[in-house]
Amino acid sequence: MKPAEINQRFAQLQDRIAADFDNEKPDIKVLLFLIGVQELGQGPRKFSKRQKEELMHIANCKLFSQMGFYELEGQDQDGWPHWKLVKTIPNYAILEQELLIKSLIITYFDENGY
Repeated sequence: MKPAEINQRFAQLQDRIAADFDNEKPDIKVLLFLIGVQELGQGPRKFSKRQKEELMHIANCKLFSQMGFYELEGQDQDGWPHWKLVKTIPNYAILEQELLIKSLIITYFDENGY
């Protein structure tokens, strides 16, 4: 996808989620949190600040696994997924990084029927 298309589709995704949750437009961090909660698979509940950070890490690992950078190792005794880095992620410029994350988020929601 071209940058303009990525930004347009990302904005549409934000609008759909905002409407579904009757809330304001979610930013990238909120979308990563939602993906993390989905990947944890334990449903919505209260999370500590540390757990929220871990959920966003789970989301990043899941998203970058689409490109072969991470591989799921398994789950711990509490059911939290653990990932391992299998190849080094290149250093992207800030704008490239943002577009890549947006593109991976779009793909994730598309593949999960949203």
